[in-house]
Amino acid sequence: MSKIIYTHTDEAPLLATYSFLPIVSAYAAKAGVDVETRDISLAGRIIAQFPERLTEEQRQADALAELGELANDPAANIIKLPNISASVPQLKAAVAELQGLGYDLPDFPESVETDEQKDARERYGRVMGSAVNPVLRQGNSDRRAPASVKNYAKAHPHRMGAWSADSKTNVATMGHDDFFSNEKSVIVEADDTLRIEHVAADGTVTVLKESLPVLAGEVVDGTFLDAAALDAFLAESIERAKAEGVLFSVHLKATMMKVSDPIIFGHVVKAFFKPVFEKYGQDLAAAGLSANDGLGGIFAGLESLPNGAEIRAAFDAALADGPKMAMVNSDKGITNLHVPSDVIVDASMPAMIRIGGHMWGPDGEEADTLAVIPDSSYAGIYQTVIDDCRVNGALDPATMGSVPNVGLMAKAAEEYGSHDKTFEIATDGTVRVVDGSGAVLIEHAVHAGDIWRACQTKDASIRDWIKLAVTRARLSETPAVFWLNSRRAHDANLIRKIEQYLPEHDTEGLEIHVMDPAEATAFSLARIREGLDTISVTGNVLRDYNTDLFPILEVGTSAKMLSIVPLMNGGGLFETGAGGSAPKHVQQLVEEDYLRWDSLGEFFALAASFEHLAVTEGNARAQVLADTLDRATGTFLNEDRSPGRRLGTIDNRGSHFYLALYWAQELAGQSDDAELAATFKPLAEALATGEQAIVEELVAVQGKPADIGGYYRPDDAKASAVMRPSGTFNEALASL
Repeated sequence: MSKIIYTHTDEAPLLATYSFLPIVSAYAAKAGVDVETRDISLAGRIIAQFPERLTEEQRQADALAELGELANDPAANIIKLPNISASVPQLKAAVAELQGLGYDLPDFPESVETDEQKDARERYGRVMGSAVNPVLRQGNSDRRAPASVKNYAKAHPHRMGAWSADSKTNVATMGHDDFFSNEKSVIVEADDTLRIEHVAADGTVTVLKESLPVLAGEVVDGTFLDAAALDAFLAESIERAKAEGVLFSVHLKATMMKVSDPIIFGHVVKAFFKPVFEKYGQDLAAAGLSANDGLGGIFAGLESLPNGAEIRAAFDAALADGPKMAMVNSDKGITNLHVPSDVIVDASMPAMIRIGGHMWGPDGEEADTLAVIPDSSYAGIYQTVIDDCRVNGALDPATMGSVPNVGLMAKAAEEYGSHDKTFEIATDGTVRVVDGSGAVLIEHAVHAGDIWRACQTKDASIRDWIKLAVTRARLSETPAVFWLNSRRAHDANLIRKIEQYLPEHDTEGLEIHVMDPAEATAFSLARIREGLDTISVTGNVLRDYNTDLFPILEVGTSAKMLSIVPLMNGGGLFETGAGGSAPKHVQQLVEEDYLRWDSLGEFFALAASFEHLAVTEGNARAQVLADTLDRATGTFLNEDRSPGRRLGTIDNRGSHFYLALYWAQELAGQSDDAELAATFKPLAEALATGEQAIVEELVAVQGKPADIGGYYRPDDAKASAVMRPSGTFNEALASL
């Protein structure tokens, strides 16, 4: 029997799974396809780390490790939904919830002084940040807007905010003494084991990472961000925002870059509230309140301090004295600096650009913004888009072209694989990367507080990435642009690899370019405005940025993208879109029993998964399911069955019903498999006949609080009852 692994994740995608998975399982079974789940949620990942502390009933296997092994199996077929890439505050909240449910888990240690604390910190470190994606992504990324989504966006363009030629919105970035400018890169000649060490000014050697295995042809990078230069830049940016009368905001990736970016975020908090930390810094530190966790964590902790009210007043005074702060939720007073994972650069910058270069101010009104992106590696792409919109106005979804992406991410490529090789430097000295013979490959003079990191990119990953780029350019007859800056050390080595490996492929008649990211952005924007498509071929971070930036502008959301990862060993990983909006959807469900999450990404991933099974296992019925699901999704879009914007309209559960209805009708009417058609005809008739009753049952529950039993660890029975409230629909599906 063919098998699909459907991942059990977090937040809104998980809640949607309670509704959608029963449909998937029932339909797939008729094609001889078994759908299994694996729990890679944040709560599940935490539980798997501490089996010796838990009861037999509480323990669960390390599903992520299992899927990591499966990803190297040619038979792999995994549908991966968005999961929480936990920041420290999220991790603490999840642990607290699990402890409240009776799980004997240790608290997350703020500081490490004992062996027990060190062990707990190491285990939680495996869970924090993007712990999932580097494990599962054993292939490079092929991400694009399906034709049905693109056509729908053109026919029903989403609202775009107007841009003014006088807009004061800009990006502020360091441009010197940052990761970009300090980077050094080497291509290792043979298999080896490297070592990362710190040599203090007095000659004391501290090994930062004892063993770093590398393969022949691998690209290894080392770089650092100068903490003193960062602080000076932040002070200048705060004064600039105040002088220009614009909102101040910072845009980082504290989830994927789980070691470096929370530290940078802490620097921003300290810079904005410099007088507070100068006066009360020792009090805050003694109470375990860290700027890295944001204002939210600090404010919550102030309640237990004897001078907490005094410190809070100092924060409020500094907030009033500085530039106006961009807000996450102005009604609730949640600022840009409350939680490091609230403002994620790849989602927040496109959203700002989409509404005319504005963010929300403390008065609840939109305003021009100084977007602070400290490292200059990729900040230029956003400045280029802002400059273009300032001159040419907002992009038009009804006419604009598309920018699909081929992303280098296999085997934890580049920055997103740097977590275990990122260090906040304790003392002045030199950081060195040394090979097995003792030769120094990379070295940097550093000071206490600097952030140093190393990255790796396998040669096999690069070769596969180049091959995938050529394949996509050929299949779509679209120009492909490698977004690489020859002035950046890592990119210069990738350009050498392209020059070496591109001639291995048939590129006759193809238009393939290498441009630095800002130039590539301008090139792509010019083509977009003419209604033309351009493939962006990028590294891992730009893959993340571009697959939010352009889809949010083109089709309104990145959740509607088709995201396929052809695994290098022959299997398939099918991702369902981004989960940046997932938290607010859960909040609305709990308050109003209304889930606005759009599962369109799941529909696309499922069709691609069935198609992969048909090709790799010769399962003809899987192909029928894929073809009929694709047509049903087209009907779904044309009939506008995505979740509505207000109570009284269908939400996620209603959208699942209509997808099930249209899919059953397509299956009943197809001619490729008469037996399958006969099987689904009664269901199609039952769903069509029961449409009014089903919709009424789904809408009737809205408007009151819903109990799902937990945020990070919902109760399965409660969540299932909430997400499957239509008895008529459930009965019809069960009859299949």
